[in-house]
Amino acid sequence: MPDSSKWVGVFITFLGAILFSTKAILVKLAFRDVHIDVVSLLALRMFCSLPFFLLAAWWSSGAEKVSLNFREWLTVATLGLMGYYVSSWFDFMGLQFISAGLERLILFLYPSFTALINYFLFKQALGKRQRWALLLTYIGLAVAYYSEINLDAAKPDFLLGSFLIFCCSITYAIYMAGTGRMVPKVGATRFTAYAMLSATMGIFIHFAFRHTLQDIHLSGGMWQYGILLAIISTVLPSFLISAGMKRIGSNNAAIVSGIGPVSTIIQANIFLGEKMHAGQIIGTMLVVAGVLLIGWKSSPAG
Repeated sequence: MPDSSKWVGVFITFLGAILFSTKAILVKLAFRDVHIDVVSLLALRMFCSLPFFLLAAWWSSGAEKVSLNFREWLTVATLGLMGYYVSSWFDFMGLQFISAGLERLILFLYPSFTALINYFLFKQALGKRQRWALLLTYIGLAVAYYSEINLDAAKPDFLLGSFLIFCCSITYAIYMAGTGRMVPKVGATRFTAYAMLSATMGIFIHFAFRHTLQDIHLSGGMWQYGILLAIISTVLPSFLISAGMKRIGSNNAAIVSGIGPVSTIIQANIFLGEKMHAGQIIGTMLVVAGVLLIGWKSSPAG
């Protein structure tokens, strides 16, 4: 693969990670400003995303002519449910109890889980620089996480929120590892569209069990957050990250996404008033150094 194509993949993944990192900010703002429950916010997010994914599914059915057997269809549907239904539910629930910055730090455990899944299930080795990059990145995350714990541990349900986000990181790692295997077979746009449609169906079923039509009272503010969550932190990043992963592999995509915690911490300071502290700043610098350390020529395409 030409170097130019790899660096395009890096940029696409980087941009997708930045956009994806806005999710925690928008969710916290929605909980604060419009007092919406988790399942309703999830359903509204996916309802506003649905037209985009239906369009992408229709377009990709003609552009990416690859027939799928039953097992492959089931795999795509399962990955979609894990990545954007189960993971999202854990994430939104946890965000009720911890800060947006800490959420992103815990969630960023998923690259190590992705690498472990790839290693044990798919026998995909890590390149030497990938190992160093991950080590440096996690040292930075540990420094920032330790500081967050000292500040927030006394808050109600802090441990519950942390555990829920930890579960989110595991289920999202399953999605990332599976995506790395399926995108080359299915096509990036087609995979993302069908995976997201599967997740949407799961969330709608969950909503139907929790609410009746009489319960639905959506204000303009709720629609505003639903649309922002749909476009900025769901539709655009999901397609960008899948396209980037197709070019650079799931392990590299996971490492480049290390910019996510940095972006979330900065945005949380600006939009939520969450204070930045020395541990965050030191950890952020180490995370950025880890991302820059990646050597694409010596890493496996994955």
